[in-house]
Amino acid sequence: MRIAAQNVYDVNMSSKSTMAASATAEAEPERSYHHGNLKSSLIEAGIQALQTVRPDELSLRQLAKDVGVSANAAYRHFADKEALLCALATEGFTRFAQAQAQAVAGVADAQERLKASGLAYVDFAMQHPSLYQLMFSRIDRAPQEPELALAASSGMSVLLEAASSLLQAPAHDERVRVAAAGCWSLVHGLSALAQGGQLAVFGLPMPELIARVMALPSLVGPAVAPPSH
Repeated sequence: MRIAAQNVYDVNMSSKSTMAASATAEAEPERSYHHGNLKSSLIEAGIQALQTVRPDELSLRQLAKDVGVSANAAYRHFADKEALLCALATEGFTRFAQAQAQAVAGVADAQERLKASGLAYVDFAMQHPSLYQLMFSRIDRAPQEPELALAASSGMSVLLEAASSLLQAPAHDERVRVAAAGCWSLVHGLSALAQGGQLAVFGLPMPELIARVMALPSLVGPAVAPPSH
């Protein structure tokens, strides 16, 4: 009887140890995100998901599943789907600004910097159509979302700096703001047309067409021309 009792004890202890190890293994993915990694992991998963789905098709529960945590864990970082979408838009504008900054890095000529910035703008829109759509659909929330407002502002800063350099005037100068608005309208319009496939009617390779449009002399007209010396 002692042997039987001992065997039962050993089996119980072994079973408990296995269960404890299993519970620990299951808890590890969620616990590993408790030091600030889960939010960024969910955002990254959302960015990746937007490569194949529209913003309205995103599911916070599915993203939680994708990164290996419970839905409750995800909701600790995002109160609802709208909070997630704002966070994704913020990250989108951050990457948007980085892409433009990289494009103009090392480009000394002001006109070339402006063109490089515009090309990077359109390229980002074409490479990330759903994310781009989400970014600009959440602009109206910027006043209530400081992080989104800051990221959106940084997304426009390279374009504004390029216009400022071209016109040899400070960013607050009216001519610079008019030039920046004109350039923004141009690249935003090109982005929309490129995404919709309408530019194909001109029969030119997309990168070449966009580059040539960006180089048009009319990009900076008499109303915003630099001061004569």
